[in-house]
Amino acid sequence: MNYLQVAGFLDNSLTNGQGLRSVVFVSGCNHRCDGCHNEIMQDFAYGDKVLIEEVLERIKSNIPVIKGVTFSGGEPFEQAQDLSKLASDTKKFNLNIWCYTGFTFEEIINNISYNKQWMKLLNQIDILVDGKFEESKKDSKLRYKGSSNQRIIDVKRSLEKSEVVLFIP
Repeated sequence: MNYLQVAGFLDNSLTNGQGLRSVVFVSGCNHRCDGCHNEIMQDFAYGDKVLIEEVLERIKSNIPVIKGVTFSGGEPFEQAQDLSKLASDTKKFNLNIWCYTGFTFEEIINNISYNKQWMKLLNQIDILVDGKFEESKKDSKLRYKGSSNQRIIDVKRSLEKSEVVLFIP
């Protein structure tokens, strides 16, 4: 049985990616970004240990209203193995996957040999919002990201081209 440490769940949101989507907030993050708006979720023990199947059932209960699912946190790549399973199961319902991470796309790619689960998760993600939140670059006018250093990346095209391809919402 596979579990996720879940810090929270939104059945539907318009601010955590394009279109109406469900959002899974996972627990645990070592980035410790100044000004983090989910600071309580940095604790790896925060929230509840939930079966992946239960999270999937909650997502399914929001179909056909939602168009996708967003992984946020905390740091999703800290739970890459279990999130890749959830993402794979979610894709069966023709839902797209957005993921917010404090790692950059390049950091993920360059560390795949150390953490093979990262690639499994990355391969399931359609859009990656990468980079640590930087308080000094915070801009409330930005769409789908908190600070101007963060990028919204089309993962499939980036992997195909072996370079970052930005997604323009």
